[in-house]
Amino acid sequence: MSTNVILAASEEGGHQTLTTVLFVGVVLLTVAITFWASRNNKTAADYYAGGRSFSGFQNGLAIGGDYMSAASFLGISGAIALSGYDGFLYSIGFLVAWLVALLLIAELLRNSGRFTMADQLAYRMRQRPVRTAASVSTVVVSIFYLLAQMVGAGALVSLLLGVEGDTLKNLTIVGVGILMIFYVVVGGMKGTTWVQIVKAVLLMVGTLLISVLVLAKFNFNLSELLGTAASNSGHGQAFLEPGLKYGADFTSKLDFLSLGIALVLGTAGLPHILIRFYTVPTARQARVSVNWAIGLIGSFYLMTLILGFGAAALLSDDQYAKVAESGGNLASPLLAEAVGGGEGSTGGAILLALIAAVAFATILAVVAGLTLASASSVAHDLYANVIKKGEVSGREEVKVARIAAFVIGGVAIALAIPGQSLNVAFLVALAFAVAASANLPALIYNLFWKDFNTRGATWSIYGGLISAVGLVFFSPVVSGKVDPATGESLSLFGTGVDFSWFPLENPGLVSIPIGFLLGWLGTITAKEKADPRKYRELEVRSMTGAGAE
Repeated sequence: MSTNVILAASEEGGHQTLTTVLFVGVVLLTVAITFWASRNNKTAADYYAGGRSFSGFQNGLAIGGDYMSAASFLGISGAIALSGYDGFLYSIGFLVAWLVALLLIAELLRNSGRFTMADQLAYRMRQRPVRTAASVSTVVVSIFYLLAQMVGAGALVSLLLGVEGDTLKNLTIVGVGILMIFYVVVGGMKGTTWVQIVKAVLLMVGTLLISVLVLAKFNFNLSELLGTAASNSGHGQAFLEPGLKYGADFTSKLDFLSLGIALVLGTAGLPHILIRFYTVPTARQARVSVNWAIGLIGSFYLMTLILGFGAAALLSDDQYAKVAESGGNLASPLLAEAVGGGEGSTGGAILLALIAAVAFATILAVVAGLTLASASSVAHDLYANVIKKGEVSGREEVKVARIAAFVIGGVAIALAIPGQSLNVAFLVALAFAVAASANLPALIYNLFWKDFNTRGATWSIYGGLISAVGLVFFSPVVSGKVDPATGESLSLFGTGVDFSWFPLENPGLVSIPIGFLLGWLGTITAKEKADPRKYRELEVRSMTGAGAE
């Protein structure tokens, strides 16, 4: 073996060690934070809502950490790298959605709820049917979202640690699942929140660093960056114009409209976002936290534009092929390596390790929030209020939440393994569609319609949930979608399996109106009438915070 070959192998091994050390360091930091926070988990309020001890600024950072998921960092930058202008539409939808959450949900929910979304819904209705429906919806939405994060984790760690082969990638996903269960079981809301805060800071710093380095390659000339990206993408000017992904035919235009509606309306129905409003002491701090979140998230999504077009402009043909093969999920890590000096360079290895570790922290923070939201709903709504009818201690309730975290984590692992070829931003868009279809109609009706009743709530939640999930199951997401260039399946099921009859990849255009329609229909056809006194009490609570815990 020649000296050059030996030196090259040694250098590659050194870079691999460096990336592994940085990666493990971030994981150990989050584990230490979780242990530190767990010392203060003494009551159910501590476990579910962090003792309502976080300021608006801290909660704003945590919301940003919870919201800027693998879908944002990996999926959106990848969607832009592959689809140009149309990929950036995800960013617009994710950001505009916060206006709905700010104006319609945040303050009112903080004032009129306690630990979960169902606390607010069940306040003036029959407890058992409403809490059961809300809990089922929470778990389903969370699992869709968890699926996206786990897929992103598998792709990321495989690249970072040089993992090859399906078995090792599957083990990676299992490892992520074990970590997320640990965060929830040990840290509760306090541990999860501090992990999200640290992750938000790391993500913003890392994204800003890569954005500046990308712009420096083009002398901070954005026009030159866009022109190079369009040229290297192989699509030319079409890369910078609408219609490359959405708009080729009538179906794709409807798909775009469906995606936009789901993204804009979905945030206000996401369980792991809704429970964040309970962690602040007052409604004013809830508003402050959303304002901070909007500023943080808005800045981040502008930088995803630079990351996506930077990947298209700077990655080699082989690297760009890797991005396409990963569904876009590897665009940001490979771009970090490229601007750091390229493959095999020390700078490239350091930046790749830094960005991949930050992205992994992103995934860990988000999956912890999602698992906590769904486990809390199972324990607080289903177990404590439906099964035990409120006759249960806080300690027992928290114990059940921890058991639920194990079960939900296992389900997420099992579903993520066969879904590794899907773009994580797209998977999250499906979660948004389910949240907007099942949760948002019931919340809006409950807050603003005095006649809304138990049947309306359950019809709205179950109707929106079943229609959204059902349409996804019979859509090209699950079966029948094939890459025309390679003939490979782009669906959950492989080639040769096709039972899709619903043409849209995102069901929001149909399922969201169904959720609102069934909520109205269930209400007006019910013999049971809403108690006007309860509505007035809820209205006063939601507006003033009187009686809020």
